Amino acid sequence: MSGEMAKWACSVAEEELRESLPRRWMHSQGVARRAAQLAELLGADADLLASAAVLHDVGYAPRLAATGFHPLDGARFLRDEHAADEPLVRLVANHSFALLEAEERGLRGDLEAEFPPFDDHRLVDALVYCDMTTTPDGKGTSVEDRLEEITERYGADSLVGRFIRRASPDILAAVSRVEAALAAQPR
Repeated sequence: MSGEMAKWACSVAEEELRESLPRRWMHSQGVARRAAQLAELLGADADLLASAAVLHDVGYAPRLAATGFHPLDGARFLRDEHAADEPLVRLVANHSFALLEAEERGLRGDLEAEFPPFDDHRLVDALVYCDMTTTPDGKGTSVEDRLEEITERYGADSLVGRFIRRASPDILAAVSRVEAALAAQPR
């Protein structure tokens, strides 16, 4: 991570996740590595993506899990304890179609009121791509395998399973858009 914000983000994520949730920390590092692969595609926004990538799951940290909905808990932590930039906080709050899961949890109104969806769809898609092509252990994977892994881990009829089923078309479309943009880059 080369940008100042990304270096700060990495230290915050490591502090919150490395000891308490080492596997989640491995995933976050893998998502950040994926973000680095998109740096040329995103140009000036690469630092913001790298920061959101490493922090996207910080709300899972036990001391931060107030609602049990990690995008909301993580965004509140970044806003309230770190006065993080609004674009970063909104990306973390809304990563990987979190509004759909928030709806399943009865928290959509809270999430939308505090952290409106991020407007730059290029960055939204990029963060979805990074998260949904990285295993829980931080390795690269296909989006299809990642969706299957999430469904198997939580159960098809669980709250997360229902969310993944609803969000899958949007997730697949976002990943496809990023893959197309990567393929169109000059080599």
